[in-house]
Amino acid sequence: MSTLTKQRCRLHGHREAVARCPECEKFFCRECVTEHDGRVICQPCLTELLQEDVKERSPIWGRIGGILGAGAGFMLAWWVFYMIGRVLLSIPSMFHDGTIFKH
Repeated sequence: MSTLTKQRCRLHGHREAVARCPECEKFFCRECVTEHDGRVICQPCLTELLQEDVKERSPIWGRIGGILGAGAGFMLAWWVFYMIGRVLLSIPSMFHDGTIFKH
């Protein structure tokens, strides 16, 4: 007889275990496990793995995202002020002198 059939869920002692987590090697019931990257893994280990992924990615991707965001913001501000300058330059000088209203 398999050892799995004799085991109980680590989190729900009254339930029968249906899987053994490959990360922590503890037994869990059907509600405590989920599939991740083709493996059946328990929720605490999945949470830990996902947090490690976020910690590993966030420094570089955070910096790259910050640099790209700052560059995009600078380019947007430059474009807005450039277009405002072009509009102001297209206004005839008679408007600025006030002579346009005297004609």
